[in-house]
Amino acid sequence: MTRRPWFCAAVCLLVAGCAIPSSGPVHHADAQVDEVHGPVTVAQGPQPGAGPRAVVEGFLAAGAAGLTGDFDVARQFLAPGAARSWQPSAGALVTGAGTTLEQSGDGQVVATVTVLGEVDAGGRFTEGPATVRTVLFDLVSVDGQWRISAGPPGLVITERVFEQQYRRTPVYFLTPDRTALVPDLRYFPVHNLATSVVTALLDGPSPWLRPAVVSAVPTGVRLRSQAVLVSSEGVAQVVLEPASAVVSAPDRDLMLAQITRSLAVPHVRSVEVRAGHDGAVLAAEDQLATPVPGTGVVVVGDTLVVQGTGAPVDGVGSLARLGITAPATDDDLTFVVGLSGTDRLVTLPTATSGARTLFAGPGLARPSVDRHGWVWTATSLAGSGLHAVTADGRHVDLTAPWLADHTIHAVRVCGDGTRVAVASTGPAGLVVQVSGLVRDAGHVPAALTD
Repeated sequence: MTRRPWFCAAVCLLVAGCAIPSSGPVHHADAQVDEVHGPVTVAQGPQPGAGPRAVVEGFLAAGAAGLTGDFDVARQFLAPGAARSWQPSAGALVTGAGTTLEQSGDGQVVATVTVLGEVDAGGRFTEGPATVRTVLFDLVSVDGQWRISAGPPGLVITERVFEQQYRRTPVYFLTPDRTALVPDLRYFPVHNLATSVVTALLDGPSPWLRPAVVSAVPTGVRLRSQAVLVSSEGVAQVVLEPASAVVSAPDRDLMLAQITRSLAVPHVRSVEVRAGHDGAVLAAEDQLATPVPGTGVVVVGDTLVVQGTGAPVDGVGSLARLGITAPATDDDLTFVVGLSGTDRLVTLPTATSGARTLFAGPGLARPSVDRHGWVWTATSLAGSGLHAVTADGRHVDLTAPWLADHTIHAVRVCGDGTRVAVASTGPAGLVVQVSGLVRDAGHVPAALTD
């Protein structure tokens, strides 16, 4: 028989804390036990007479352990008011090794941590250069025992705990034309993962992505009981309220597709969505695309070939004497461009026509073709932003504060056309930044988000 870690820990606690009866009647009861996946850490509560430093150390350990269950033990280290107001779901500081705790006076402990990143309440993880930071804990005496009265709003966890207890999960929204799904990557605790995913979906896209996408979830729709129950058979039961808004949602099929695709997480085999507690299971036909990176092309001699296979690209003529570098194409290989030298963006020649210049400028960046037929590049002039052109001569220039003083080296628009990645050199050195891409009703690029 395989013993689960939580079962063994429970037995150990029972043996340590009380005597086991050896006789008596057998009792029966109906109970629903949540399925436990993976190891569970059992935290130890505060010890009598523990000093301020030991209390803070215990609180940090219990907070990390609470990610596998609840945070009841961690709250035992807090003064009554702090225990009621503390929100472990407010986010987490992710730290490296070497945290030090120093007592500053009788009622304060200073934790010195190396912060590697932060997770906010919506599961958005921001990674940055390792930064040394101090975190203050104020303590008071409660019935003769030290307890924390003020501290950070969420959790302070190590990088190892983050890697073990959080899962990188896409929450899906829609392209403005409602034909494809767009992933908004989040990081949620593995425990109650399905609930976190649906809650984030109902809350909407991340601020940087929001102007570039849409959602079919009607405003005001919420999750009943703030929980998604996952049965032992792997059925995720999503009950949405108010029922009237869910049933009459204009794009109900798209809403259900967003929920179902977002819940493609471990231990969930199927999804049942209901409008209200007693509502029937809502059915829908999911015909949305999830764009994937297109086929790559490379120049071999005077020929454009498909990357990986070496097969010549149909319809592209000889590249002799054009000096073509950095070729780019749409997903179906029908619109192919490249750089001729360093200062001309051209369409590649066909059997019946020669190369044609789309855009010219100094030191052009590696281009990208999006699904709406726009070709993206940039010049080597710092702060000049991005340039987008079409085969029929339309031209749009876009810039944003985050591109100020940056020299752009390469541009790549994602397959769904809602995000753009830019490799550039600026005051902080070489960086790759991703921004939302806002378009008008005709798919013409209009703005870059934060």
